Amino acid sequence: MYIVLLGAPGAGKGTQAANVARELGLTAIASGDLFRQAVERGDKLGLKVKDYLEKGALVPDEITAQVVLERISSPDCRGGIVFDGFPRNLKQAGVLEEALKRQNKKIDWVVYIKVSEKELVKRLSGRLVCRQCQTPYGRETAHTGDKCHRCGGELYQRPDDNIETVKERLKIYFNETAPLIEHYRKSGKLLEVDGEGSVDKVTHRITGDLQEREHITA
Repeated sequence: MYIVLLGAPGAGKGTQAANVARELGLTAIASGDLFRQAVERGDKLGLKVKDYLEKGALVPDEITAQVVLERISSPDCRGGIVFDGFPRNLKQAGVLEEALKRQNKKIDWVVYIKVSEKELVKRLSGRLVCRQCQTPYGRETAHTGDKCHRCGGELYQRPDDNIETVKERLKIYFNETAPLIEHYRKSGKLLEVDGEGSVDKVTHRITGDLQEREHITA
């Protein structure tokens, strides 16, 4: 299967992409991870990505698509992919669909993880992230200065994780992504899943819906 996970900042896409990929035997691809890997390589593409990340700007569609398309050509992606953070708009969706079509593949399902704005604001304004790998942590499980379980980096609160900035970020996200959600809904590929509750419960909802749909369409 080729699956896209959609959801606002704070919806838990990264965690769910990894969980769903593991449960279904797929490869999880996160655009954020690909950006960091490109920067670490230090090649021409990585230097372009680094320039945008250091400015705190969104990486342009053309560069994002180049990074992602380069990754999906890897052998470990042949069995299926869970996309996290890509596509984020209609233009990127078109690029991805064309790239997969050239390989006689297609997006099978798009999972929209729905979380209320109130809950998203609560999660984002109360989270810490790793300075090195950007893995998020809730304040109930971590404190400023703690070390990341993933890479050992220091945990801190991002300057743009205050309540007012979080609300503005969510507004931008919904404005940009609403047409994408509607695009996939019209195509009959959209699955809306309740993203509130424990991580395990949300994973169970997603995998359960996907397996049920695959059984129905098989």
